[in-house]
Amino acid sequence: MSRGESPGRSGALPTVAFAPIGEAELVERLAEFLATFPAAAQDGAAAHAGTATLRVAIDGAGATRPHELAQALIEPLRRRSRPVTHLRDDLFWRDASLRLEYGRHDLQSFAEGWLDHATLRREVLDPLGPGGSGRFLPSLRDPVSNRMTRAATIEAPPGSIVLVSGALLIRPELEFDVRIHLAMSAAALARHTPAEAAWTLPAFASYDEESEPSDRADVVVRLEDPRRPAIRFNASG
Repeated sequence: MSRGESPGRSGALPTVAFAPIGEAELVERLAEFLATFPAAAQDGAAAHAGTATLRVAIDGAGATRPHELAQALIEPLRRRSRPVTHLRDDLFWRDASLRLEYGRHDLQSFAEGWLDHATLRREVLDPLGPGGSGRFLPSLRDPVSNRMTRAATIEAPPGSIVLVSGALLIRPELEFDVRIHLAMSAAALARHTPAEAAWTLPAFASYDEESEPSDRADVVVRLEDPRRPAIRFNASG
Protein backbone atom coordinates (compact mmCIF):
# COMPACT_ATOMS: atom_id res chain seq x y z
CA MET A 1 0.00 0.00 0.00
CA SER A 2 1.55 3.31 -1.05
CA ARG A 3 1.98 6.15 1.42
CA GLY A 4 -1.25 8.06 1.96
CA GLU A 5 -3.35 5.42 0.24
CA SER A 6 -6.34 3.95 2.02
CA PRO A 7 -7.34 0.35 1.39
CA GLY A 8 -10.93 1.49 0.97
CA ARG A 9 -10.01 3.37 -2.21
CA SER A 10 -8.93 0.39 -4.25
CA GLY A 11 -12.09 -1.68 -4.22
CA ALA A 12 -13.81 -4.11 -1.90
CA LEU A 13 -11.81 -5.54 0.96
CA PRO A 14 -11.78 -9.24 1.73
CA THR A 15 -13.80 -10.18 4.77
CA VAL A 16 -11.55 -10.15 7.83
CA ALA A 17 -12.76 -11.32 11.21
CA PHE A 18 -12.45 -9.25 14.35
CA ALA A 19 -10.13 -10.71 16.98
CA PRO A 20 -10.86 -10.14 20.69
CA ILE A 21 -8.05 -8.33 22.46
CA GLY A 22 -7.45 -7.03 25.99
CA GLU A 23 -7.36 -3.30 26.62
CA ALA A 24 -3.64 -3.22 27.49
CA GLU A 25 -2.79 -5.56 24.64
CA LEU A 26 -4.74 -3.33 22.25
CA VAL A 27 -2.54 -0.35 23.04
CA GLU A 28 0.66 -2.37 22.65
CA ARG A 29 -0.54 -3.94 19.40
CA LEU A 30 -1.41 -0.59 17.89
CA ALA A 31 1.88 0.92 19.04
CA GLU A 32 3.79 -1.95 17.44
CA PHE A 33 1.84 -1.53 14.21
CA LEU A 34 2.46 2.21 14.07
CA ALA A 35 6.12 1.96 15.03
CA THR A 36 6.88 -0.45 12.20
CA PHE A 37 4.41 0.83 9.60
CA PRO A 38 6.77 2.89 7.41
CA ALA A 39 9.40 0.17 7.15
CA ALA A 40 6.77 -2.51 6.53
CA ALA A 41 4.86 -0.55 3.92
CA GLN A 42 5.30 -1.25 0.25
CA ASP A 43 6.09 0.91 -2.77
CA GLY A 44 6.94 4.53 -1.99
CA ALA A 45 6.39 4.35 1.76
CA ALA A 46 9.52 2.30 2.42
CA ALA A 47 11.65 5.13 1.11
CA HIS A 48 10.31 7.37 3.87
CA ALA A 49 11.10 4.98 6.73
CA GLY A 50 12.87 6.74 9.57
CA THR A 51 12.71 10.17 7.93
CA ALA A 52 9.11 11.22 7.23
CA THR A 53 6.37 11.84 9.75
CA LEU A 54 3.59 9.27 10.00
CA ARG A 55 0.25 11.10 10.09
CA VAL A 56 -2.26 9.00 12.04
CA ALA A 57 -5.99 9.57 12.50
CA ILE A 58 -7.62 8.04 15.56
CA ASP A 59 -11.23 8.46 14.60
CA GLY A 60 -14.29 7.85 16.72
CA ALA A 61 -17.30 9.36 18.41
CA GLY A 62 -16.74 10.76 21.88
CA ALA A 63 -18.11 7.60 23.49
CA THR A 64 -15.28 5.58 21.93
CA ARG A 65 -12.71 7.82 23.68
CA PRO A 66 -10.32 8.53 20.80
CA HIS A 67 -8.36 11.13 22.78
CA GLU A 68 -7.72 8.66 25.59
CA LEU A 69 -6.44 6.02 23.18
CA ALA A 70 -4.09 8.53 21.57
CA GLN A 71 -2.72 9.51 24.97
CA ALA A 72 -2.25 5.86 25.90
CA LEU A 73 -0.17 5.30 22.75
CA ILE A 74 2.40 7.97 23.54
CA GLU A 75 4.49 6.07 26.09
CA PRO A 76 4.67 2.73 24.19
CA LEU A 77 5.60 4.56 20.99
CA ARG A 78 8.38 6.43 22.77
CA ARG A 79 9.61 3.12 24.18
CA ARG A 80 9.96 2.07 20.56
CA SER A 81 12.16 5.12 19.93
CA ARG A 82 9.54 7.02 17.95
CA PRO A 83 9.02 10.72 18.65
CA VAL A 84 5.28 11.27 19.01
CA THR A 85 2.90 14.22 19.27
CA HIS A 86 -0.82 14.07 20.03
CA LEU A 87 -3.18 16.67 18.58
CA ARG A 88 -6.86 16.75 19.56
CA ASP A 89 -9.35 17.76 16.89
CA ASP A 90 -11.02 20.29 19.20
CA LEU A 91 -7.80 22.31 19.19
CA PHE A 92 -8.58 23.01 15.53
CA TRP A 93 -12.22 23.98 15.85
CA ARG A 94 -13.43 27.02 13.96
CA ASP A 95 -14.34 30.22 15.79
CA ALA A 96 -17.55 29.80 17.78
CA SER A 97 -19.26 32.56 15.79
CA LEU A 98 -18.92 30.36 12.70
CA ARG A 99 -19.19 26.98 14.37
CA LEU A 100 -22.43 27.82 16.15
CA GLU A 101 -23.89 30.18 13.56
CA TYR A 102 -26.97 27.97 13.13
CA GLY A 103 -27.27 26.98 16.78
CA ARG A 104 -25.50 24.62 19.13
CA HIS A 105 -27.35 21.53 17.91
CA ASP A 106 -27.21 21.97 14.13
CA LEU A 107 -26.24 18.59 12.67
CA GLN A 108 -24.83 19.84 9.39
CA SER A 109 -22.63 22.36 11.18
CA PHE A 110 -21.41 19.67 13.58
CA ALA A 111 -20.56 17.31 10.73
CA GLU A 112 -19.02 19.80 8.33
CA GLY A 113 -18.35 23.09 10.09
CA TRP A 114 -16.94 22.57 13.56
CA LEU A 115 -13.50 21.28 12.62
CA ASP A 116 -11.44 23.71 10.54
CA HIS A 117 -10.46 21.21 7.86
CA ALA A 118 -8.57 23.75 5.77
CA THR A 119 -6.37 24.86 8.66
CA LEU A 120 -5.71 21.30 9.84
CA ARG A 121 -4.68 20.39 6.31
CA ARG A 122 -2.61 23.53 5.67
CA GLU A 123 -0.89 23.75 9.07
CA VAL A 124 -0.49 20.08 10.01
CA LEU A 125 -1.16 17.44 7.39
CA ASP A 126 0.42 19.07 4.34
CA PRO A 127 3.65 20.23 6.06
CA LEU A 128 4.10 16.73 7.52
CA GLY A 129 3.41 14.96 4.24
CA PRO A 130 5.76 14.15 1.36
CA GLY A 131 7.57 17.29 0.23
CA GLY A 132 6.39 19.27 3.27
CA SER A 133 8.49 21.50 5.50
CA GLY A 134 8.19 19.24 8.55
CA ARG A 135 7.02 22.19 10.66
CA PHE A 136 3.47 22.07 11.99
CA LEU A 137 1.07 23.99 14.21
CA PRO A 138 0.27 22.12 17.46
CA SER A 139 -2.97 24.02 18.14
CA LEU A 140 -5.17 26.75 16.72
CA ARG A 141 -7.83 27.61 19.28
CA ASP A 142 -8.74 26.80 22.88
CA PRO A 143 -12.06 24.93 22.64
CA VAL A 144 -13.27 26.24 26.02
CA SER A 145 -12.33 29.93 25.83
CA ASN A 146 -12.56 30.12 22.02
CA ARG A 147 -9.35 32.16 22.03
CA MET A 148 -6.54 31.63 19.55
CA THR A 149 -3.70 29.78 21.26
CA ARG A 150 -1.05 31.71 19.29
CA ALA A 151 1.09 28.59 19.35
CA ALA A 152 4.33 28.66 17.39
CA THR A 153 5.03 26.04 14.77
CA ILE A 154 7.30 23.20 15.83
CA GLU A 155 9.51 20.90 13.81
CA ALA A 156 8.79 17.18 13.77
CA PRO A 157 11.96 15.14 14.41
CA PRO A 158 12.82 12.48 11.83
CA GLY A 159 10.68 9.38 12.22
CA SER A 160 7.96 11.22 14.14
CA ILE A 161 4.42 9.98 14.57
CA VAL A 162 1.68 12.60 14.88
CA LEU A 163 -1.61 11.30 16.28
CA VAL A 164 -4.71 13.34 15.45
CA SER A 165 -7.65 12.17 17.55
CA GLY A 166 -11.29 13.08 17.21
CA ALA A 167 -14.55 12.51 15.40
CA LEU A 168 -15.48 12.37 11.71
CA LEU A 169 -11.85 12.42 10.55
CA ILE A 170 -11.93 9.81 7.79
CA ARG A 171 -12.83 11.98 4.82
CA PRO A 172 -11.16 12.67 1.46
CA GLU A 173 -10.03 16.20 2.31
CA LEU A 174 -7.94 15.02 5.28
CA GLU A 175 -4.89 13.07 4.10
CA PHE A 176 -3.57 10.65 6.71
CA ASP A 177 -1.05 7.84 6.27
CA VAL A 178 -2.78 5.52 8.75
CA ARG A 179 -6.42 5.62 9.83
CA ILE A 180 -7.64 3.91 13.00
CA HIS A 181 -11.41 3.85 13.39
CA LEU A 182 -13.07 3.16 16.75
CA ALA A 183 -16.41 1.58 15.90
CA MET A 184 -19.67 1.10 17.75
CA SER A 185 -23.02 -0.01 16.43
CA ALA A 186 -25.75 2.62 16.49
CA ALA A 187 -27.33 0.91 19.50
CA ALA A 188 -24.07 0.76 21.46
CA LEU A 189 -23.23 4.36 20.60
CA ALA A 190 -26.65 5.47 21.83
CA ARG A 191 -26.13 3.58 25.10
CA HIS A 192 -22.70 5.05 25.76
CA THR A 193 -23.31 8.63 24.60
CA PRO A 194 -24.20 11.11 27.38
CA ALA A 195 -27.69 12.59 27.15
CA GLU A 196 -26.33 16.07 26.43
CA ALA A 197 -24.54 14.76 23.32
CA ALA A 198 -27.35 12.52 22.03
CA TRP A 199 -28.27 15.14 19.43
CA THR A 200 -25.06 14.23 17.53
CA LEU A 201 -26.08 10.60 16.95
CA PRO A 202 -27.71 11.17 13.54
CA ALA A 203 -24.48 12.79 12.32
CA PHE A 204 -22.53 9.64 13.18
CA ALA A 205 -25.14 7.44 11.50
CA SER A 206 -24.79 9.50 8.32
CA TYR A 207 -21.00 9.39 8.60
CA ASP A 208 -20.99 5.59 8.86
CA GLU A 209 -23.25 5.31 5.82
CA GLU A 210 -21.64 7.92 3.59
CA SER A 211 -17.94 7.83 4.54
CA GLU A 212 -17.75 4.11 5.39
CA PRO A 213 -14.96 4.59 7.95
CA SER A 214 -14.85 0.88 8.86
CA ASP A 215 -13.94 0.08 5.25
CA ARG A 216 -11.60 3.00 4.64
CA ALA A 217 -9.63 2.63 7.88
CA ASP A 218 -6.42 0.64 8.07
CA VAL A 219 -7.39 -0.63 11.52
CA VAL A 220 -10.84 -0.95 13.07
CA VAL A 221 -11.32 -1.37 16.81
CA ARG A 222 -14.80 -2.59 17.69
CA LEU A 223 -16.02 -1.30 21.04
CA GLU A 224 -19.52 -2.70 21.53
CA ASP A 225 -18.38 -3.20 25.12
CA PRO A 226 -15.44 -0.81 25.65
CA ARG A 227 -14.04 -3.20 28.27
CA ARG A 228 -13.85 -5.99 25.68
CA PRO A 229 -12.47 -4.55 22.45
CA ALA A 230 -11.89 -6.46 19.25
CA ILE A 231 -9.50 -5.52 16.45
CA ARG A 232 -9.43 -5.95 12.70
CA PHE A 233 -6.59 -4.99 10.37
CA ASN A 234 -7.76 -3.96 6.92
CA ALA A 235 -4.10 -3.47 5.98
CA SER A 236 -1.36 -5.99 6.68
CA GLY A 237 -0.29 -5.63 10.27
